[in-house]
Amino acid sequence: MSAVAGGVCAMTNELFDLDADRLKEECGVFGIFGHPEAAAITALGLHALQHRGQEAAGIVSFDGKRFHSERRMGLVGDNFSERAVIERLRGNAAIGHTRYSTTGETILRNVQPLFAELDGGGFAVAHNGNITNGITLRRQLIRSGAIYQSTSDTEVVLHLVARSTRPKFVDRFIDAIKELEGAYSFVGLTNKKLVGARDPLGIRPLVLGELDGCYILASETCALDIIGARFVRDIENGEVVIISETGIESIKPFGIIPARPCIFEYVYFARPDSVVHGKSVYAVRKAMGAQLATESGIDADVIIPVPDSGVPAALGYAQASGIPYELGIIRNHYVGRTFIQPTQSIREFGVRMKHSANRSVVEGKRIVLIDDSIVRGTTSIKIVQMMRDAGAREVHFRISSPPIKFPDFYGIDTPERNNLLAATHTLEEMRAFIGCDSLAFLSIDGIYRAMGENGRSESQPQFTDHCFTGDYPTGLTDQSGESPKQLSLLAEAG
Repeated sequence: MSAVAGGVCAMTNELFDLDADRLKEECGVFGIFGHPEAAAITALGLHALQHRGQEAAGIVSFDGKRFHSERRMGLVGDNFSERAVIERLRGNAAIGHTRYSTTGETILRNVQPLFAELDGGGFAVAHNGNITNGITLRRQLIRSGAIYQSTSDTEVVLHLVARSTRPKFVDRFIDAIKELEGAYSFVGLTNKKLVGARDPLGIRPLVLGELDGCYILASETCALDIIGARFVRDIENGEVVIISETGIESIKPFGIIPARPCIFEYVYFARPDSVVHGKSVYAVRKAMGAQLATESGIDADVIIPVPDSGVPAALGYAQASGIPYELGIIRNHYVGRTFIQPTQSIREFGVRMKHSANRSVVEGKRIVLIDDSIVRGTTSIKIVQMMRDAGAREVHFRISSPPIKFPDFYGIDTPERNNLLAATHTLEEMRAFIGCDSLAFLSIDGIYRAMGENGRSESQPQFTDHCFTGDYPTGLTDQSGESPKQLSLLAEAG
């Protein structure tokens, strides 16, 4: 066993949390223009997007004269459910953001939407993604006299808009985003307009909806569903949309470029009830499971999902294989942060607070565990051991995506490459490290087939799949070295 694996094994006495070794979600954005209950609707939309970030949330509204801002640490429901808070966010236009940080520390001044008074009026902006030349631009701007108020890469946009000499705001905004590389979906609010934009490859999602004649921008369609809004269309890659009292305008400043949306939206990040680029996320995940059964089926008694992300793929695997599907791991959805008790004997009970084995469907069985991904592998060890402790006769692990071998720089918080299990171990070494009887991943062509493609095109990949292939579709100006790190703007700012 490698030194990395040995170091990880030492962690197995910690409290068991299936979410501890997950990829962290990016962020969610929402905006609405022209509705008398704009702030309340934005809060509901953010609630539907809570899975995209749980660190902090914020809303900025405009009442025709003034901008109003409420930015809070923690969950949307904990901060925006009180009537008094919503009543302070007056106006018929608002944008909101729910955050998981990949750049900048978790402090209130980094919570979005960010706001600044610019020549011509106020401008608030919220961002999903990661600007891969944000540190470089920040250095340049500070050297030329810019004063930063946060350590978030999003603030770069405010400074670039402010420095553009174009007379119209839309042109200044376009000047700004043309300076950016990486992945982004923006929603912005001025005293006259709601603005949305996607990066030239469309890596991060953004959709257009309509409610009571008012246009909405949101990261996912599930945010439209919660408020009863109608889905209109996806914002296209490289598109800028401007929503005002006169209607909606579309501008494509980057020309025609083939889209490459992030494939991990389908694997893990998007909510199962969302539709991304015309594809049901739930249906795609089931198809991934079915394809996995075709590629790496095994004789077993029961299929068990790792909750909750492995559920659709496990259903697909079970249906394709004809092996019964059962809930062999039960999740307690009513537990927050696991409490820490002073003695090891009591800590052992804490292991079962969030997840526990359903012994009645595991004991004496040959089981197939289905999960969406393996990152460091620490959680996988605990899952396998939990199944063995519950009496499983054989434990086979199947993963409904290819091995994650490369870090992400587009808004997903992945470990450095040498901490990714698949980057440092062979398949057999991974199996031995996790402790299962067999291990298999979905192939790269298999995941494309589940997406409705014939396979991955080497000449023109249909999706952004760099975590599996190392094929980064944009420049990575802020990165250096053979194994670049996901740099923090905070560290660079010191």
